[in-house]
Amino acid sequence: MTRRERILREMGLAPLWRLRDKPAEKLTDEPAVDVSLDSPAPPPALPSALAEGASLAPDSRMQRIAALGWDELTAAVSGCRDCRLCERRKKTVFGVGDIAADWLFIGEGPGAEEDESGEPFVGQAGRLLDAMLAAINLKRGDNVYIGNVVKCRPPGNRTPEPEETAACFPYLRRQIGLIRPRLIVALGKPAAETLLDAEVRVGAARGRLFEHGGIPLIVTYHPAYLLRNLTDKTKAWEDLCFARRVMKERQDAGG
Repeated sequence: MTRRERILREMGLAPLWRLRDKPAEKLTDEPAVDVSLDSPAPPPALPSALAEGASLAPDSRMQRIAALGWDELTAAVSGCRDCRLCERRKKTVFGVGDIAADWLFIGEGPGAEEDESGEPFVGQAGRLLDAMLAAINLKRGDNVYIGNVVKCRPPGNRTPEPEETAACFPYLRRQIGLIRPRLIVALGKPAAETLLDAEVRVGAARGRLFEHGGIPLIVTYHPAYLLRNLTDKTKAWEDLCFARRVMKERQDAGG
């Protein structure tokens, strides 16, 4: 038994996820599609679906954030008070990992443990995410960046309100612009809907290639969902294999 297999077994993942070296499926030459299948991928701008909170992020604010470097952006998030989530937070959760990563994983928002530590995905869901990464030979911080749509914990771990997402989206968009990943993996419905500016059903979006701002994007389940729905771990594994094939195609093409 390899070290990776021992780690996954100790985490209680059964059946054990194994990396299979089957031939990569050739991606089509057609451009990545948006969830509507009939419209082009959304531009890298504040999603119109978040218009309810657009007043919290006027053009001047978005332009200012879009010009920030990494250190300035980190400081801006740390001191942000542009939505009500700041009122009850303990720490902002900016993100963690390689700031020039090929892989970008984006979740919904911090939970209680993340609010305490200031780092995303550190609780039980985070341990599962680390196991998912290990299953395809990835590791947190090594060519991988992990972030969230919102940087402060919503009370009770509820789904962020539209105005809260709107306030944080310019930060996420700037992170994407600075990291310049080759592939984005949206973890769960809120992250997928924010990045694709459309209503998304994860079950229907799985196995398809989308775009955000010209960057390929894949949708899969959030680790917290998988902890409640163990039978869908197999589907998540299929999504990770698909993501690995997409990345290989990108690397082979020099994209």
